[in-house]
Amino acid sequence: MVCTVTLDPALDYLIQVDALIPGTVRRVREAKLRPGGKGINVSAVLTALGIANTALGFRAGASGRMLDEALTAAGLRTRLLPLDSGATRINVKIRGREETALDAAGPPIPPEALAVLLAELDRLGEGDVLVLSGSVPPSLPPDIYQRILERLEDRGIRAVVDTSGEALRLALCRHPFLIKPNQPELEALTGGPVRDEADLCARAAALQTAGARNVLVSLGREGALLLDEDGGRRRAQVPPGALQSSVGAGDAMVAGFLAGWLRTGDYPHALRWGVAAGSAAAYAGAPPAKAQVEALLAETVLTDLWKG
Repeated sequence: MVCTVTLDPALDYLIQVDALIPGTVRRVREAKLRPGGKGINVSAVLTALGIANTALGFRAGASGRMLDEALTAAGLRTRLLPLDSGATRINVKIRGREETALDAAGPPIPPEALAVLLAELDRLGEGDVLVLSGSVPPSLPPDIYQRILERLEDRGIRAVVDTSGEALRLALCRHPFLIKPNQPELEALTGGPVRDEADLCARAAALQTAGARNVLVSLGREGALLLDEDGGRRRAQVPPGALQSSVGAGDAMVAGFLAGWLRTGDYPHALRWGVAAGSAAAYAGAPPAKAQVEALLAETVLTDLWKG
């Protein structure tokens, strides 16, 4: 079983304009509303790649019902727990010459609602995969991911933690199977700008030393770096393509990596699938179809930096 958790899911209102110029009225060329939230994005791409999964999280108000209906219509298997007050957030993503994101605050999550979610997670066991993805809402403690992993420890569950800052740092001691910081998140966690590739590897290795079994660093147009638990250090270059939007590309990378690893148990294969999926999402501007990912696999080039 694969289970994703999004503590603060959203509806994303995607707006396309020729250019966003503050203080002016701009004509919208295209607008659409789609489900959002990092774990939701992971579930969408896993589903497209044929990996059965369940998306767990919370919903509130009319916007929460809209989110639930949209996920069901998209063919995702979900378990969004209703909250008694507030409303599921609606984020605004504006695409002009550059991308601008306005991320709203979600509803507060009371202790009794969190207890229901934890009871759902208690069903996981040997061989299952748990993806904890996204920032921690202000109503929950920053160590909530660490607490979840501690609660599920010694059950043979492979945990993926895709978050940033203190929430990620605190979770490392629970030895997650995979973490996926991007370069700014890695730099914020390890002390400033990365100087070169050797420094990049050293920063990722520090997170392994702190507890992560596998560290996948997404690097945008520069591809990705993977330090795996078998001692491998590999870089992957992105296949060629035209960027439409980077929104959700990192989540697609997580999904692709998991799909590749679940099918083969091979880390180089998983890295290729991860980068191909992330690239496909960036070039499509949406969660990619399996055919779009497969089309980029052959053009996803790996370099073996070192293997101990």
